[in-house]
Amino acid sequence: MLTAFIRAFKTPDLRKKLLFTLAILAIFRLGSHIPTPGVSYVDIQKCQPQPGQAGGLLGLANLFSGGALLQLSVFALGIMPYITASIIIQLLVVVIPRFETLKQEGQSGTAKLTQYTRYLTIGLAVLQSSTLVTAARNPQTLFGDTCKSIMPDTGLTTILIMVLTMTAGTGVIMWLGELITDRGIGNGMSLLIFTSIIARFPDSLNAIHTQSGRWDTFTLVILIGFLTIALVVFVEQSQRRIPVQYAKRMIGRKMYGGTSTYIPLKVNMAGVIPVIFASSMLALPGVLASFNRGVTRPPAWVDFINTYLSRGDSPVYMLVYVALILFFTFFYVSITFNPVEVADNMKKYGGFIPGIRAGRPTAEYLDYVLTRITVPGATYLALISLIPLIALILIGADQNFPFGGTSILIIVSVGLDTVKQIESQLQQRHYEGFLR
Repeated sequence: MLTAFIRAFKTPDLRKKLLFTLAILAIFRLGSHIPTPGVSYVDIQKCQPQPGQAGGLLGLANLFSGGALLQLSVFALGIMPYITASIIIQLLVVVIPRFETLKQEGQSGTAKLTQYTRYLTIGLAVLQSSTLVTAARNPQTLFGDTCKSIMPDTGLTTILIMVLTMTAGTGVIMWLGELITDRGIGNGMSLLIFTSIIARFPDSLNAIHTQSGRWDTFTLVILIGFLTIALVVFVEQSQRRIPVQYAKRMIGRKMYGGTSTYIPLKVNMAGVIPVIFASSMLALPGVLASFNRGVTRPPAWVDFINTYLSRGDSPVYMLVYVALILFFTFFYVSITFNPVEVADNMKKYGGFIPGIRAGRPTAEYLDYVLTRITVPGATYLALISLIPLIALILIGADQNFPFGGTSILIIVSVGLDTVKQIESQLQQRHYEGFLR
């Protein structure tokens, strides 16, 4: 990997792309530290929780924003509105026939769906920024009872300016991500998430060392981190290749087909989406229970949520978390890969799997193989996601343990994808062919 980066910096045009990407990432991190107008920078720094103390959906959003969410900065919402909008559009493609038609139209339809994603992102940014600013008027809901006030002025004008600023910040983040994709290296949105998570690693490691107070525990955490990264790299690169043979066809005076290829089915086709869905769903009961915080005698269901579904070290929490991850993995894979559609396309172009008849038998075979490889993929996601919860029990680390869950999955997948893009561009520029 280091060799690829060194060779890339020696290539003039690739060096420009890498420097452009690094400059955009620096601007993104700078915006994460600029406070929104109307927020007292001194007061909000006093109210900041220790790294990882914010759990559940709030902790996940704070992780994806690189800590900007709880600082109420210009880029406080981070990339979360765009991620949510992208997931919603993907789900609507299966539900709405118009969206499914656009997806099948190729580049023009994809561009239209991207435009819908942008509109939905701005709408979600307005909603989320309004919710965040409303919570900031009563900072105890975000930072605990020790935090008294972070907004000197809570008037309507100040609130509107804060909502407008955070929404505009989300729009700028989308623009920065698309600039990286068009003129830089790698996928812009993924690199922004990668940068946000990496920025939290030093504070998280320092918090673990401070909480444990022992170097052997800290060394054990680092060792677990390397083993987790190795496991994630191995599984993310694993795939089941289904051979496909295309029959020869005579079109005019030319012979086409007769080639052999394969369908790569990844073990983890769902990526990190099931973990995000499961974390969000588990955070909802805690949000509902928080509305009864000031009640003298809360209902029984509030006590049950506070006891079993709001603590990561609870066995009930772990079981529900694993069950949700398994469910969402199979659900997301089923809506992103359609065996019937793949079988029909193969049949249309004269392709077949050796030993399997074209049409319905091919679709049934693909569905059978997909189900078998999704089982270990879902189990792997559940195992990786349980690492922070196990760390919470064993060493007292918080739920945003750096070497597990969404953080490692995103870091490894984005890192591998970026290195592959750099290597492919290096091969294009250094390919000599038969002539020297």
